[in-house]
Amino acid sequence: MPPKSRLGQNFLVDQQAIRHIVAAAGDCSNRTVIEIGPGKGAITRELAARAEHLVALEVDPELAARLSSTFDPAAAGQTGSRSNVRIETIDVLSFDFAAAAADTGKRLVVVGNLPYYITSPILLKLAEDCKALDRAVLMVQREVADRVTAAPGSRDYGLLTVTVQLHGPVERLFTLPPRAFSPSPEVHSTVFRWRFAPRFQELDVDRDRFLSFLRQVFALKRKTLANNLKAAGFGAATITSVLHSSGIDEKARAEALSVETLAALWRSLKNEGATPQSEMAPSIRDFKNQR
Repeated sequence: MPPKSRLGQNFLVDQQAIRHIVAAAGDCSNRTVIEIGPGKGAITRELAARAEHLVALEVDPELAARLSSTFDPAAAGQTGSRSNVRIETIDVLSFDFAAAAADTGKRLVVVGNLPYYITSPILLKLAEDCKALDRAVLMVQREVADRVTAAPGSRDYGLLTVTVQLHGPVERLFTLPPRAFSPSPEVHSTVFRWRFAPRFQELDVDRDRFLSFLRQVFALKRKTLANNLKAAGFGAATITSVLHSSGIDEKARAEALSVETLAALWRSLKNEGATPQSEMAPSIRDFKNQR
């Protein structure tokens, strides 16, 4: 079955990398694991041997049928057979993580080799469903991992960085060359681990409003924080006041500021009673606008 380039199908064939990915997910013996994009089942086989239950989400009907015949005998019409694996032919963006977690009574573990063309939407989906998730081990394009794991002040730090890290710490694990896949992509891939532990209560911020605020302050990376706040509709006097009270230089840019400092700035604006023009949470389009 030839890979479909429109679905970003680059199948992992490096056996050592497969073992490392599954090991990074930790003990799954009493957990339900959700695998995103199982493809031909290379990682699925290893996960099935370790997880209490495994739900593999495959958008390609042909691959899903093949996986079902291998891992889910009942779904393939083989009576009398039982398996801890269920294959679902579904786009991960439509999957109900909350319902799956409710069914098991425990938060889920997620493992996935994410298609490059839909990486940001999937990361945003996982962030939105973080209450249902315990941890995730994800493989993404190296440049995306650079952004997700970036520190304040680095060239890769931006809206995607802060949005992901607000929902829990991330840890870069290892990078794979193109030859680890078939067909070989033109880029390197990096595996990272994301432990879901939302920080909104700790930072004393309202999730939706704070994410909206971040969307505004990271709107144009070449502009200063003050100019982005001005473009968002905040008055000059308010901007000067809150920057001073938050200990932020007026020439600073958002990418130089930690999550804690950005939260302090948001709280200062809230205390000033300042209201921006828009209160829209970050969208996929916003992530694409960030390097």
